[in-house]
Amino acid sequence: MRWVTFDCFGTLVDWRHGIATSAELVAPGHGGRLLDAYGPHERAVQQESPRLRYREVLAEALRRACAEEGVALRPDDAGVLAATLPYWPVFPDVGAELARLREAGWRIALLTNCDRDLIAGTRRRLPVPFDAVVTSEDAGAYKPDLAPFTVFRDSFDPERWVHVAQSYVHDMVPAHRLGLRRVWINRQGERPADPSVPQDVLPDLRGLVTLL
Repeated sequence: MRWVTFDCFGTLVDWRHGIATSAELVAPGHGGRLLDAYGPHERAVQQESPRLRYREVLAEALRRACAEEGVALRPDDAGVLAATLPYWPVFPDVGAELARLREAGWRIALLTNCDRDLIAGTRRRLPVPFDAVVTSEDAGAYKPDLAPFTVFRDSFDPERWVHVAQSYVHDMVPAHRLGLRRVWINRQGERPADPSVPQDVLPDLRGLVTLL
C-alpha cells in the first residue's frame, strides 16, 4: 500500500490564524504578540509532559505566552484554544490536492500532535476523508519523538511511505531520522538548519501529486 502521512496543524489547517484570532478573543489587541510567543512554550510543555492531553498543553502554553508578554489572562480563558481549534480554517489548497492524491491511488493519514476528541472536530472540516489517524494521545508522546511514526508503521506496515509536513523540527527531522521520503511544505519561507533534512520543498500542497 502507498501511504502519504500528513501533519495537520500548519500543514493542512492554518494554526497561526487559529491561535492569533483565538488569543485576540481573550486578550484584544495582543493576538499577534501571543502567537509569536506561543510556539516555544508549546514545545517546552510537550517535552516536559509528553503524556499531557493536548488541550492542557494548549492552555499551559497560552498561560506562559501571556506571562512572557505581560498580558493578563483570566483562569477560565486559558481553554480558548482548545475550544476554537475545531473551527480553525483549512488552507485553500488542501482540498483539491488531497482529492488528487486519493484519485491517484494513495492512502492518506494524519500523524498529529493532538487529542482524539480535538482532531475529530477538525476532521469534520477537512474536505477529504482520511484512511487513518495517529494522535499524540495514541502514541503517548509528541513529535518530534519518533513514537507517532512508529505507531503508524507498526499498525499499517506501509510498502511505500511519504511524510508531508510544514514543521521542520516536529516532522522533517524525525522523518529524516527514520529514512522516510519527505516533503517539506514550507508555508513560512523558512531556512532549514540542515538543507539535507527536507528532500523536497513546496510552498503549499499544490503540485504534490505531480512531485510524488
